[in-house]
Amino acid sequence: MYYKFSGFTQKLTGAAPTAAYSPQGLKQGLPAESPTMIFATPTKMVSEAGSTVEYLGANKVPDLQKFFQTSDGVPVHLKRGYPDRLLYRTTMALTVGGVVYCLVALYIAAQPNKK
Repeated sequence: MYYKFSGFTQKLTGAAPTAAYSPQGLKQGLPAESPTMIFATPTKMVSEAGSTVEYLGANKVPDLQKFFQTSDGVPVHLKRGYPDRLLYRTTMALTVGGVVYCLVALYIAAQPNKK
């Protein structure tokens, strides 16, 4: 006897051998399509561009490395100015608030019930 997981009843049910060996939702004999390339998609077809391929954006990594590696006394996580400071302070406020909330909840839970 062969078994297969039923998506409707959420239980194992009896099944034919061919249904038991093929995963649910996949059909045998259908060719798999190759996924489209997401990163580094060229702006021109290779036949149009010749031997070189131009990409959509410029490489910003060297500029960002120079920017973040300058020693100006500012920590790396605050280098980009006001948005970084706002994000950092919000994160710290939520962290401190969460710790205070947990401590208060722990204190209240430790108190004996008075009726």
